[in-house]
Amino acid sequence: MAVLSTLLHATAFKSPFLSTLVPSIGLAYTLQAAVAVPSIIAQSERFYDLSGSLTYLSCTALSLYLPTIRARYAAAAMGGVKPAWPSILGALRGVPGAGLNWRQVALSAAVGVWATRLGTYLFQRISADGSDSRFDGLRTSPPKFLGAFFAQATWVSLCVLPVLALNSLPATVFASLPATIGITDIIGLLLYVGGLSFEVTADRQKNAWVQEKKEKKHEEDFLTRGLWSKSRHPNYFGESTLWTGIATTAAGVLMSNVGQVGMGLGGWGLAGKAIALGVCGVSPAFVSFLLLKVSGVPMSEGKYDKRYGDREDYKKWKRETPMFIPKL
Repeated sequence: MAVLSTLLHATAFKSPFLSTLVPSIGLAYTLQAAVAVPSIIAQSERFYDLSGSLTYLSCTALSLYLPTIRARYAAAAMGGVKPAWPSILGALRGVPGAGLNWRQVALSAAVGVWATRLGTYLFQRISADGSDSRFDGLRTSPPKFLGAFFAQATWVSLCVLPVLALNSLPATVFASLPATIGITDIIGLLLYVGGLSFEVTADRQKNAWVQEKKEKKHEEDFLTRGLWSKSRHPNYFGESTLWTGIATTAAGVLMSNVGQVGMGLGGWGLAGKAIALGVCGVSPAFVSFLLLKVSGVPMSEGKYDKRYGDREDYKKWKRETPMFIPKL
């Protein structure tokens, strides 16, 4: 309890946003450091991606319940009545006094679904393959390997930033919002569902293709069927799209007048709205930058260009198939 008290006091900022953001990001780096130590000793990346998914889940859950944890701790310290824990079902049904808003629950669940799906998929893949070529030059260098884990903590922190901001808002903020679903809610959720469906379908098509190749059902060296005939990287396009959806729904609240007050930006005018937009926009922007310029497309295209760059069928596929945004 003494440790919890110290942490709560150390992160009790005037801004609810910072009071949630700082502990959540701190948790991300702590979890990654905890997994990094045994991984460095064993020189194994087996649990790298799985730890990333668990960090997503942990940070999102903490941000969802941290305001209530603070309120309950303060009430106990003052000898008052502790507030009830938030009701997720009540929030989804729109019950007054549920302690949460349906958008907080929906976007937190959206992150949870994506993280669980991707973490399970990548863990199964490395369990089958035994290693990940991304770490060939990293696992034997402790500083570089540790850097990869801290880079993952940064990735998690920036991606979930819109959700952390949304979950930091006091319940009174949502009571002032219209009860009806807004246009940003609809657009954001549609983008999320569409993006997730695109990513899942692309991964399943790739898995089926790899399995068929192992079973000698085809002799193809690269996948050009299904969604992979519409985009050379449909899974990455789906991931970028779903994070854009999460950011869109969060921005609809954070850029509203009551959302600005909840973030401690009331009276800031356009500057406050720009900050809220930046908080939400950094998530899909960072994901897209990472996929297009760092670890996604460049690594994949470089590997295939080296292997098949002189083949006409490969050149034709690259020429006729967009790199990222699918052709209709």
